[in-house]
Amino acid sequence: MALHRRELPHRLPRSQASFCSVTRVLSCIQPTGVVHLGNHLGALRNWVSGQHEADVFHGIVDLHALTVTDTPGVLGRQTLELAAMLFAVGLDPDIATVFVQSHIHEHSELAWIMECTVSFGELSRMTQFKDKSAKREADFVSAGLFTYPALQAADIMLYDANEVPVGDDQRQHIEITRDIAIRFNHRFGETLVVPKAVHPAAGARVMDLQDPLAKMSKSASSDLGIVYLTDDNASIEKKFKRAVTDSDGVVRFDRDSKPGVSNLLEILAVRSRPTPVPPSSLSSSQFESDTTNFSKTQQSLHVFSVREMIVPVKWLHKHLPVFTRQSGYFRELERRSLTTVRRCRHV
Repeated sequence: MALHRRELPHRLPRSQASFCSVTRVLSCIQPTGVVHLGNHLGALRNWVSGQHEADVFHGIVDLHALTVTDTPGVLGRQTLELAAMLFAVGLDPDIATVFVQSHIHEHSELAWIMECTVSFGELSRMTQFKDKSAKREADFVSAGLFTYPALQAADIMLYDANEVPVGDDQRQHIEITRDIAIRFNHRFGETLVVPKAVHPAAGARVMDLQDPLAKMSKSASSDLGIVYLTDDNASIEKKFKRAVTDSDGVVRFDRDSKPGVSNLLEILAVRSRPTPVPPSSLSSSQFESDTTNFSKTQQSLHVFSVREMIVPVKWLHKHLPVFTRQSGYFRELERRSLTTVRRCRHV
């Protein structure tokens, strides 16, 4: 199921594709928990600004989340909450296409064809599978973790995505997607678009407020260092006031020797969007090196965060009904992509 969006021309034949100047970009997120400040400042703000620069598709990949979520009833609720939050932070349903992976059967069908196009050896070399399975060796390790890249390749191929913004941890998955596409095209003719991984515009690198050496993450052992977009004002203020810093009271950006202070400065620097300033300039030009001004820095962060987060939450429930609308363009694109691949494989 997808949002209504403006109608765009049908996919051009490959002979005419070079004349089309619109780049199609696919970005996805798993509904594995409440969106936090790190998600928002590190990725979602870029999604919002980038929706006017390309033909963008944003997927809520709930099938991928099945590898880590097994409690009945949780995934469906989190999917709706995440969808509402994506609109609340600024994605325009008339510009960007937002979809839920499991609502589109073509993802699963194409995933099987992709699995039959990739080798066991290639999947075995995936670093993320090795790392995650090693961490869970005493628990149940889903086979979905092993075949994950094939489904991810299907997600990308289904929409003829030219670019996929990823971090370093996902770069290997895009490389195997490219290998699958090239192999398929070699065997069956030029059918699939070979995507490229791109590094998105730099977002804030938000670390855990209680452990500034670790990224802010839903999988953290404690919520005390995570600022959720659904937190109330009192909780946000409390978390920032208790943020780990250091004892010398000097406000200076230095990730190595002052990770806590640097994390707060980096968050504060994002306030200057659309023209962010370097965190180091904040520490040298706006704050004196004493504990009083550092407390003001933490208070400024609280005010900024409340403003940035409360506004989306106010719109959350209002935007939920929008998510049930269909897009003819969107569905035709999926059907045509899968039909073309099936025709090549004679299935």
